[in-house]
Amino acid sequence: MTNRRRFLQTLSTCAVAPAFAAEAPWKLNYMLASSMYGSLPLAEILPEVKKTGATGIELWPKKHGTQREEMDAIGHEKFAEMLKEQGIGFGGTTRYDLGPFKLTEEIAVVKKMGGTFIVAGGAGDWKVSPEQLKVNVKAFVEKMKPHAALAAENGVTLGIENHINNLIDTPDSLRWLADGIRDIPGIGIALAPYHLPQDAALQVDLIKHIDQKMTLFYAWEYGMSCSKAMPKDEELQQMPGRGKLDWKPLLQALRAINFTGPTEIFMHPTPRGIPILPTAAETTAEIVRAKNYLDNLIS
Repeated sequence: MTNRRRFLQTLSTCAVAPAFAAEAPWKLNYMLASSMYGSLPLAEILPEVKKTGATGIELWPKKHGTQREEMDAIGHEKFAEMLKEQGIGFGGTTRYDLGPFKLTEEIAVVKKMGGTFIVAGGAGDWKVSPEQLKVNVKAFVEKMKPHAALAAENGVTLGIENHINNLIDTPDSLRWLADGIRDIPGIGIALAPYHLPQDAALQVDLIKHIDQKMTLFYAWEYGMSCSKAMPKDEELQQMPGRGKLDWKPLLQALRAINFTGPTEIFMHPTPRGIPILPTAAETTAEIVRAKNYLDNLIS
């Protein structure tokens, strides 16, 4: 009987083991950019975070939003209480206004609030030959080392976004940056498909090249641009599922590198500082539509 009992226990264990061994399916980890709601107050935005499928919020300053300034105005403790009330986390901030070399105080604030990233742009002359651009990107990496070290010490990563009219703009500059920071903790890349040629194969190559240095991913396409006023249905073509960019291979590439960092469904309205749609509810509904589009492609 003892041997029979052991045999049955063994069979039972074998039957259960595959269920425990199976990995959870890969999915996007959504973060909400406060700028999607323009200059609406935190009290109105925070209840929307979970509705969008996001687990936390990232704060933007003027001119895109006012929530980063509002956090200071109401007090960090009050903001922490508001996050707790909604059961959501704090991701970090975007600080193009400070630039990549003046983030010491911001690193301390983001750490204090439990955040993990700060997005900024590159710095340096980009109106140069490709050969000189490569040199300038290398010089930028060297200048960023002490700032990255400080960020890493505080559990924060500085995400350098590729952006038009910026040192990190072209696909080559992104590759050089990724190569230069490969072994440097505390610095990564916030990849914005909007600011790249709308070529899915090219973007897939960049995602795979950036690999583990991907700090944040913007689900944001060019559509009809965000540089001028236009009818809302045209402006919204920056959102996944409304424009022409083929998102499926990009999502497959993110899965291939096992990207689990924050993904922000994103666009810029014109003028800056207004919600992407007139009300918080309409804005949330549009973000949810884009999320469902992306999730359906994944599934």
